[in-house]
Amino acid sequence: MSSEKKVAIVTGASLGIGAAVADAFRRRGYAVVATARSIPSSHDPDVLAVPGDLSRPGTGARIVEQALDRFGRVDTLVNNAGVYREKPFTDYTDADYDLVTGVNLRGFFDVTRSAIPAMLAAGDGGHVLCVSTSLVDRADARIPAALASLTKGGLVAVTKELAIEYAARRIRANAVSLGVIRNPLNPDDPGGALAALHPLGRMGEIDDVVEAIMYLEGASFVTGEILHVDGGQSAGF
Repeated sequence: MSSEKKVAIVTGASLGIGAAVADAFRRRGYAVVATARSIPSSHDPDVLAVPGDLSRPGTGARIVEQALDRFGRVDTLVNNAGVYREKPFTDYTDADYDLVTGVNLRGFFDVTRSAIPAMLAAGDGGHVLCVSTSLVDRADARIPAALASLTKGGLVAVTKELAIEYAARRIRANAVSLGVIRNPLNPDDPGGALAALHPLGRMGEIDDVVEAIMYLEGASFVTGEILHVDGGQSAGF
């Protein structure tokens, strides 16, 4: 049975940006489907925690199916789950490639391919949002991250394509493109080297990203936008 409460799926929601984004949607009154490889169950009846490895075919479809079974609709999908491996290009292994493309591309494809039909069925439009990196726009010799550029660059391109393909059916697609964000996996910056990568002279904070995502969620006349949350990194020095 369809519910009037809007429903957001957030991938990579066990910690860091994903967990904060899931909390922000709840504060806005959304029901949330929070998914990650490992994620504890929630005591909140409007939060459904779904463990799953998005690199495995069928996981995305299962997440959407459970969202529909529990809440009856899907309105927003935040493709936050991602894997980052930094090393010289010729040092990447086949295992690196399979891992990064499996989560960053296969995961996006599987869950988004199932979420869009659910949005169309709800009849109220929808929103697909991806998390990318400003390394796609401005490579940095100090940061050898070709697999990030390969996969996150694909998300930037498909964001624009989906925005046009589904505009007439009121499904929007946007992305946030990030600089270095302080998070549980990247909590400190000894010597300020990471801050120095940004013209504003600091690392980004999780709240910076959450605010950008929630802006795009509410901006009903914005689609196909790649919003840089990077302290000016993409503009250059």
